[in-house]
Amino acid sequence: MISYKPFWKYLKERNISTYMLIYTYGINSYTIDRLRHDKPLKTSTIDNICNRLHCDIPDVMMHEEDLYDEYTP
Repeated sequence: MISYKPFWKYLKERNISTYMLIYTYGINSYTIDRLRHDKPLKTSTIDNICNRLHCDIPDVMMHEEDLYDEYTP
């Protein structure tokens, strides 16, 4: 599963609030909500976030192993 925990850590380390994301960096509140709930985002949205915050993909997202694998017999 994709997790956006690194994104929230990145923001905290740089004292960037969700208010600043919207009004300073121009990131849509819908996108912030999807990040907050680990919902899927398009790669173009991730690219946009990285460009606006001057960060890299590992600063935004990471892969976590699912605890339940539905394909296990």
